[in-house]
Amino acid sequence: MLTIVLCSQVQIGLKVEVTVARQPQEVEPAVSFNGHCPIERAMGIVGSRSAMLIMREAFYGTSRFDDFVRRVEMAPATASTHLRALTDAGLLERRPYREPGGRTRDEYALTPAGADLMPVIFGLFDWGRRHTDVQPLVDFAHAGCGQPVEIHVRCAAGHEVGPAELEWRPTATAER
Repeated sequence: MLTIVLCSQVQIGLKVEVTVARQPQEVEPAVSFNGHCPIERAMGIVGSRSAMLIMREAFYGTSRFDDFVRRVEMAPATASTHLRALTDAGLLERRPYREPGGRTRDEYALTPAGADLMPVIFGLFDWGRRHTDVQPLVDFAHAGCGQPVEIHVRCAAGHEVGPAELEWRPTATAER
């Protein structure tokens, strides 16, 4: 069993330094997480700048192809490729629409799997707002009360969890 404990965090201005201490309980053979890492698989789907910006726009309410192209400032072929990949991955779905006198076209809507990316998209937004020099043109608030939206990591019991409080544990699959 390999236990990785994040043992210290020092905040200096806008930079955060994290020291990672490995505490092996016994000598272990090298383990490869390739092919078994959800982050690896997720990045294969949404890991490009274009894919993430399309997902951002979908959260902002963009649904039509020409609007994605214009708002993300990408070539139509690039938008088409990424919209198709995000649709094939189940993050967006195509819905037909027809304007009066026009032909039937498709618009895109978030699926439940796409909506599950909300904490990731808003986490990246918040991180970029706090740790880069960009001045955002929008901010996010809870429609119900007007308070700013915050992203937190919590355990299943509801406790807020910081980097120093994480433990990495093998799953049943890893122990086979």
